[in-house]
Amino acid sequence: MINKCLFPAAGYGTRFLPATKATPKEMLPILTKPLIQYGVEEAMDAAIFSMAIVTGRGKRAIEDHFDISYELEHQLEGKPDKEALLQDIRNIINKCTFSYTRQKQMLGLGHAILTGETLIGNEPFGVILADDLCFCEQKSVLAQMVEVYRKYQCCVVAIEEIDKNQTHKYGIIEGKYIDDTNDILRVSSMVEKPDPKEAPSNLAIIGRYILTPEIFDILRKTKPGRGGEIQITDALNTLAKEGKVVAYKFKGKRFDCGSVDGFVEATKFFYDLYKNRG
Repeated sequence: MINKCLFPAAGYGTRFLPATKATPKEMLPILTKPLIQYGVEEAMDAAIFSMAIVTGRGKRAIEDHFDISYELEHQLEGKPDKEALLQDIRNIINKCTFSYTRQKQMLGLGHAILTGETLIGNEPFGVILADDLCFCEQKSVLAQMVEVYRKYQCCVVAIEEIDKNQTHKYGIIEGKYIDDTNDILRVSSMVEKPDPKEAPSNLAIIGRYILTPEIFDILRKTKPGRGGEIQITDALNTLAKEGKVVAYKFKGKRFDCGSVDGFVEATKFFYDLYKNRG
């Protein structure tokens, strides 16, 4: 059973400066909702209602967003058309619990996940990187991954096929298919941002994980890797060599909202969706 979802949200968002100088990148909106709210809604679709968020300096807006704003609600009281605009976030606040801790130094995704250990404890958990925005017609990516976890009871990473010349931007896996649909692979190894000539495949890890608690001890022993950061890819590679990681080709569409191009693409996609649904 997966009860908690961790959101590493301490990064600087330098690709969106100056917009992210005072605004967390996770709070950048796609239409009327910030990226991190899409992520929380995805976790809720997977029947996860306990959100653990790793923040940093200048990220108070995230905490404020997932809290009641009495002054705002008072101003909107008695105006049904305006009150309806807050319905989605009210539903989240009523159904979910939120806990926070700060990552004091930006030492990589692996370090951010390790920082969240105090919020997670000794249980398996989901991880969502909010700037990887995913759209699915039916079950969310994390909900799909929970089903995979139930079957294999080990770490699960979401993957998609990319152009081989883009491997230097992603963690890349190597493995063999273990199901009839060719959606799930037993991972034998993985490497962080390899040169295209050295990449073992074109199967890239996106910002969705289900991790078992043993990852924390491994992260404590993981030395800084590419970029001088503690990479979750390196820690997972240790488990992959023991046959404890599977990769899942998710059903859905992903937008890299950590890049300006991906952010614009997502905005257009969701706007067209909004118009078509009336």
